[in-house]
Amino acid sequence: MIEKSAFHSLSYGMYVIGTHSEGKDFGCVVNTFAQVTSLPLQVSVALNKENATTAALRAAGRFTASCLSEDASMELIGTFGFRSSTELDKFAQYASSRDAAGMPYVAEACCAWFSAKVTGEFDLGTHVLFIGEVEESQKVEGSASPMTYSFYHQVKGGKTPPKASSYLGDEQPVSALASVREGSEDESAAAPKVEDAAPKVGWRCTICGHIEYVDELPDDFECPICGVGKEMFERVEL
Repeated sequence: MIEKSAFHSLSYGMYVIGTHSEGKDFGCVVNTFAQVTSLPLQVSVALNKENATTAALRAAGRFTASCLSEDASMELIGTFGFRSSTELDKFAQYASSRDAAGMPYVAEACCAWFSAKVTGEFDLGTHVLFIGEVEESQKVEGSASPMTYSFYHQVKGGKTPPKASSYLGDEQPVSALASVREGSEDESAAAPKVEDAAPKVGWRCTICGHIEYVDELPDDFECPICGVGKEMFERVEL
């Protein structure tokens, strides 16, 4: 018997993987980046085969990993985690820089970054596990604590995208309270003023917390903040 809830006890971080291929930057959010050896210093990361970043990383033979801090916004996570690099220059949306090899990394809400050259890969079915030897690394002084996957879920109210290695297919809707973004304005103040006391409804993005004040969302609706579809919104009473 496999009890899926047991996987929720595993500890992960939140990282942005970056690479550059054919004159274009690619990047995505992962929770699978990890150190695997110390001599030499090697790291690994598992990426979904369908991600544009995966093909670009294989072509470049290099990648960076930005360790996100707890003050990383849900907009940043939504951009890198739920949008495609083929349709958006993700790194142009946020503060970023490049390593010595020209690979991009996120310099915003980042507590450390690493640069690695690919030394091997393994086919894992839906994913590819890349092994890389670290050539550069830097800790960002004065940054907030590293964001754990648990913090992302329990404090930020985030969801696991279907292409993620840790997706279990049993995501539960987050509560309206848990979805409020850290540091955001009081959302009750942003709601339309109404005279009657009857409950009103809206739709809250479970990724970035954006609210649409409508009774129903059209089937082709996309979040104006992080770009996810209607399926990632939850109905809330206001």
